[in-house]
Amino acid sequence: MSLQTADAALIDDLVQHIGEGAVSTDPTVLQSHSHDFGKIVDPQLPLAVVFAERVEDVQAALRLASAAGVKVVPRGAGTGVSGGAHAVARCIVLSLERMNRILEIRAEDEVAVVQPGVINAVLNRTVAKHGLMYAPDPASYKESTIGGNVATNAGGLRCAKYGVTTDSVLGLEVVLADGTLISTGRNTFKGVAGYDLTSLLVGSEGTLAVVVSVTVRLRYLSERTCSIAAVFTDVVQAAAGVVAIARVRVQPAILELLDIGTMRVLDAAYGSDLSARGGALLLVRTDGHGAEIEAGIVRSALENLGAQVSEPDDEEAVRLIEMRRASRGDGQDDQYRVGEDIAVPRSAMVDYMGSLDRIAARNNVMVRIVAHAGDGNLHPTFWVDPDDGTEGVARLEAALDESIRAALEVGGTITGEHGVGTVKREWLAWEQSEEVLELQRKIKAVFDPQGILNPGKAIV
Repeated sequence: MSLQTADAALIDDLVQHIGEGAVSTDPTVLQSHSHDFGKIVDPQLPLAVVFAERVEDVQAALRLASAAGVKVVPRGAGTGVSGGAHAVARCIVLSLERMNRILEIRAEDEVAVVQPGVINAVLNRTVAKHGLMYAPDPASYKESTIGGNVATNAGGLRCAKYGVTTDSVLGLEVVLADGTLISTGRNTFKGVAGYDLTSLLVGSEGTLAVVVSVTVRLRYLSERTCSIAAVFTDVVQAAAGVVAIARVRVQPAILELLDIGTMRVLDAAYGSDLSARGGALLLVRTDGHGAEIEAGIVRSALENLGAQVSEPDDEEAVRLIEMRRASRGDGQDDQYRVGEDIAVPRSAMVDYMGSLDRIAARNNVMVRIVAHAGDGNLHPTFWVDPDDGTEGVARLEAALDESIRAALEVGGTITGEHGVGTVKREWLAWEQSEEVLELQRKIKAVFDPQGILNPGKAIV
């Protein structure tokens, strides 16, 4: 049987077992589901897109694909920026977007159980009725799914206080490559039975199993929050503000640093005048019953550094935090502009930001920086003039390589919250030893002996 005939037979089997309305070979659907927002190096179209609605659909799709030797690329909302959902040759894309039910809310236990297609913002709106929240809040929270957040171990603005996705996932139900359904983790906040397979699966980018249910820990939704905007003369002074907040022992829920380039992007997008006021911006939010007390302590600490600090209950500070979510650029990254996701020890953040400026100047590229200053996760955006053509792209790639090496030299990592995907695989061996890489390959082989699950992603 030829591959073409075998692939047609697989599609027929998928239709028979899952349903005609759940399997699409429409060229428009294939194209729209063939990639996320990450850079595409090897464009491929899947054989079909399977829209799973039940756990049994996922099991059937994986059993059939495994039997046919066809690869499977799991997909959520496709909002990722590292190429984790890019189609590969001879694959099906397994979309979980229709598995979008909140299965259970146990408010007294502060736990929810959700399907992978539940939108982050929808879960938060739902549990807010119980005075609770789901803490991880990536910038794409209005569109991204919980399953996608789990796949990449997504972060967000509230990471400073509440951590990343793995800190809010208690347990998972996943389907292995051969269609076997297993449960990992627990329903309780504490539990140490056996190996922590849940933490292994969180951030594995669909290379080990397909998530079909997530048990998440919820946090208290504060009735009171206080937002502060502080304008500084430059990034160095703003970074001193981060240190000052730490020294007064206040743990903000949100602590963001924006450089002058990012302030100009906000001005252009929203008609503000931030860049006329100074050269760097700190955005701070406190929450909980002590929000006002903590905000007062923070405000005093920043004023002592000479910052222009917003007044209590200033609505502009609230708006600026929401504007920050869209502050990395005026559209998705393309071949002349790329956003990075690097984390460094917080004590190294100021020096590293200076290194980014020097790297940009040395390679004749432009850079602007926004940072989750509370945890040292930076998002520099490098770009060149499209008129510079291929020579400009070469300079851009050289600057990116240098920025990664500079982060590693100060004890940092190649990705803080976006995942490795395809975009960062070339840099993984710079961070991890060959022994670690080989161990990861062996783990992959245990979960997925045929190597059909999202190949070419996450590990090398």
